[in-house]
Parts: sequence; C-alpha cells; structure tokens
Amino acid sequence: MKRLPRFTIGVGDRFTQEGEAQLSAVKAAADRGIALSPVWNKSNREHTIVGTKPQSLRDEADAAVQALGWTAPYFVDADHINLNTVDGFIACSDFFTIDVADYTGKAPAPEVRAAFLEKHAAIIGAHTLPLFDEPLVITREDLERTADKFLWAMSEAGRIHRHIASKKDPASFAIEVSVDETDTPQTPAELLLILAMIADEGIPAQTVAPKFTGRFNKGVDYVGDLAAFEREFDADLAVISFAIRNFGLPENLKISVHSGSDKFSLYPIIRRLIAKHDAGLHLKTAGTTWLEEVAGLAQAGGDALEIARDIYATALPRAEELIKPYAPVVDINVPELPSAETVHNWTSEQFLAALDHNQSCPDYNPQLRQFIHVSFKIAAEMGPRFSEALVKHRAVIAGRVRDNLLKKHIEPLFV
Repeated sequence: MKRLPRFTIGVGDRFTQEGEAQLSAVKAAADRGIALSPVWNKSNREHTIVGTKPQSLRDEADAAVQALGWTAPYFVDADHINLNTVDGFIACSDFFTIDVADYTGKAPAPEVRAAFLEKHAAIIGAHTLPLFDEPLVITREDLERTADKFLWAMSEAGRIHRHIASKKDPASFAIEVSVDETDTPQTPAELLLILAMIADEGIPAQTVAPKFTGRFNKGVDYVGDLAAFEREFDADLAVISFAIRNFGLPENLKISVHSGSDKFSLYPIIRRLIAKHDAGLHLKTAGTTWLEEVAGLAQAGGDALEIARDIYATALPRAEELIKPYAPVVDINVPELPSAETVHNWTSEQFLAALDHNQSCPDYNPQLRQFIHVSFKIAAEMGPRFSEALVKHRAVIAGRVRDNLLKKHIEPLFV
C-alpha cells in the first residue's frame, strides 16, 4: 500500500480552479512545522454535475504542486466510489474512498454470516481499550446485529479493493472505507466489528470514516451534544488502536471526519483527543472551497456580485432538485430562505454577512449557506460566465480560499 502520513486534509474543488490557493494554505502550515498532506478529492457525482473528468483533478493537483515547489506527499482521491464508478478513477488516483453505504442492511449469505460469527465469537465480552476509562462490552446480540447490517457491505468493500488491486499496483494507492452515509451513527462496538470485517476482507485500510452522533451538515458547524461527541470520538480512537493490535490492520490506520469543514466547535475536541491517543486524522473539507468562491465573487462586487445573486435566484425555484441528493446532510427549510428579490438587492456587504461563516454576525444565515453549498450545479450551468469570473477575480477568491483553509481549519486543528 502507499503509506499515508499521520495528518491529511481533503481539499475538494468543484471547479478545479483553487489548487494553488489550497496548497498555499498547506504550505504555510508546513513552514510552521505542521506536517500535513493535501488530498484532492472529488466524487463521481460532482464530476458528472460539473462536467469534468477524474483526470482533471489529477492535473490540477500536479500543476499546483509544480507551481509551488511542493516536495512532500500529496494524493488524489477517488471519492465515494463503488464498483459502478471506480474504473474511471483508477489510472489517475492514488487514494480511494470506498463507500458501501448503499449495501448496509443487505442480508449476508447464511454461510458467510455463520463463518463470521464463529470466527469472532471470542470477541464477546468486556475489553480494555487503550487510554480509555471504560471497558468496551460486546454482546452476542451486538455481534449478530452488526453482521446483519454491515457484513454484506464490507464484503462489497473487499470486492472493490480487489478490483482496484487487479488493475493497479497495490503499492501505489491508499484505501479508506467510509460508512459515514449510513442511516444511524455507529457505536464504538459496531466500529470495532466493522474493522474486524475489513481485516477479514484483507483490505489494508489506512483510514475509516464512521458516522458520528449529531448533525454534520454541509458547510456549517456541528449540531449536537458536544460532550456526547467527545465520548464517542475518544472511544473510537481507542477502538482503532485496539483493532490495529488485534486484527493486523495497518499500524497507521486513522479516523476520517467527513463533512468536516466548518465544524468549528469540534476542532478543539478533536485536537485534544488525537494528541491524547497519539493518533492520526483525515479531515475532509470539500464544499468549503466552493462557498469561498461564491463569497469571493460577492466580495468583488460589480459583475461578480451579479453572478452570485444570479446563482441564488436561479437555484431557488429548483430547491427540491438541488437539495435532494444532499438531503441527509443539510437542514434547509426552503420557505425560510430569503426571496430572490431580496438577495438581488443585497450589497456585497449584505451578501457576505449572510453567507460568511461568522456565527457572531447577526445576519449570518446558516440555511442560506447550506443552500448555496448544494447549488453548485447552477454555477456549472453558467459555463464560461462563471469560470471566467473565477479567473478574473482570482486574487480575491484565492485569498479567501487560502485564509479559510489555513486560519479556520488547519490552525484550530493542528496548531
């Protein structure tokens, strides 16, 4: 396998224009002694909506690396792939996020289920976890219920990994297994059993993305019980350490936080706990770059502000269409959004006050921010009008992208 560094950050880019701005933030952190590797990620759904190809993301990453003289590791992620979509990513990717959420709950074959239950019967009982105060108790019911929900899905993850490895040198790529888009959060006991399934499939996973308690909505802060998240995250890190020792998984296996951008209230907790466990971290910040592009256009004023207004005005009548693919990870009450006429009359300052993620600003509107997040399809449909504006106003936009990634994400987590 291609080894991942301890800390990696997913820097998605819908329109493949901000590679240098993103890398400049990571490079600024490196200059301060923070060893952090960028992972450019973009899903098949996003490529389809925008009209790009997986190779375009590789080209963007390589060009940014060359322009800034970056010599440390970097990666290009085939994000949320499955057997139906992976082939287009194989040649140009060296990181694969295997997403098998659609297969959870599918009943495993009886003989496969029986074999798993027999193999792991000894895990029933109480286990002492590293650096965690409470024992982890796994019951027979836990074992059976987790097998029924996840065993088929992890078998599918194994099939996807073997498919990739049949077409690409296994030493040339890294694997993440994602279960963050399932219907309910995984308990620490379920995570341990999922890791046992991953090991049984021979998947050399270096990151695993569980679904955490609380709401991880796109582009806005965490909504939920901070104390409950802290207990869960602490336990999950201990479970990963336990699984490494007991299941033979890669010793650098780490946790991945999806929809991790803008979760400002969680960053002190995550920073403290990864230090406690001497653990790694992968944080995905995909959509925040697109939001900074819209904010940059609003800030630039004139024709650029008009584009930002038009994105909103065009998106609003299509709200149901745009929200539907992201419904599990947004909370938007469309009738509460401002009217297109209202937004059309906004100044740059008013647009930024509503969109910019500044929770101390009385005009900040998290529903509008989430809605803009899911409306990138409208910008794609604008074609050259939008893409040329990104180039024309690059200085403003790139500054926002860099500062957002560095000051709002990297520094609170790693400094």
